[in-house]
Amino acid sequence: MINMPAKSKLIFPSEQKILAQLGERIKLARLRRGLSAEIVSQRSNISRVTLHRAEKGNSAITLGTYLRIFAALQLQSDFELLAKDDELGRRLQDLKLSHRGKNNE
Repeated sequence: MINMPAKSKLIFPSEQKILAQLGERIKLARLRRGLSAEIVSQRSNISRVTLHRAEKGNSAITLGTYLRIFAALQLQSDFELLAKDDELGRRLQDLKLSHRGKNNE
């Protein structure tokens, strides 16, 4: 039996652009700190290849890996901002609550 490579997940161009921009910001943060890829990958407990892929915005990089990279760069507080203010979700929740209130009148 031949092992076939796993199908890559479909990612939209707008999402790929976001990942590429994130990767670029990670790389710039590393360079501003004067840290080599070797040091950051060691501190993140990942390979240099994985760090390079993250800095390129590869969509196969896990969220946990990004968190370890952020922590190595002392940016974990920035990571905590992801999806912090769910404006759309809150508006939808408010609409449901206000609609439910009208039914009770």
